[in-house]
Amino acid sequence: MRQALAVMVTLGLLALTTPSWAEPEAEESTVTQIGTGVGSVVGSAVYFPFKAAFCILGGIGSGFTLLAAGPETADKVASASCRGTWVITPDVVKGKEAVHFVGETPPSLESKQARVE
Repeated sequence: MRQALAVMVTLGLLALTTPSWAEPEAEESTVTQIGTGVGSVVGSAVYFPFKAAFCILGGIGSGFTLLAAGPETADKVASASCRGTWVITPDVVKGKEAVHFVGETPPSLESKQARVE
């Protein structure tokens, strides 16, 4: 009885995994997946402290910019320093995505009004 149950469970597991074996796409090798995963973790561990320091300094700088140039310019400084890529993903390691250390600034209020009119 136990042998019959073991055979049924084994066949059931094989039947469930068969469709995944028949995928037409070429899958990456396990070594490649491990390499990009490790590269992602190590890259993020090195990159993140620099990005965090840049964001903190940009926040401090935007405070001074607020006093000197107003809220719109201060928002641009804070946005540029704190937006962008924060983590290195496996797609970045593969070259499919780019790293944006400095983020894009939001459009100014004047340009938004010009587009509406």
